[in-house]
Amino acid sequence: MSADDKAENQFEDLGGKAKEGAGKVTGDEQLEREGKGDQLSAKAKKVGESAKDFAQEAKDKAKDMFNK
Repeated sequence: MSADDKAENQFEDLGGKAKEGAGKVTGDEQLEREGKGDQLSAKAKKVGESAKDFAQEAKDKAKDMFNK
């Protein structure tokens, strides 16, 4: 996962928290739901990137084992 991707996911998560909070304060349920959705989207991206990183590491280790 690149640093840019990590930063983008973090900003999306923080923006979602801000939206959720603003929705709660103003009583805007739709804004609150959008904020929660943004947070879930950021979390899903983080999980996907982590899985991709894990798969790449496993591939690299397997390649090293067979090249010895």
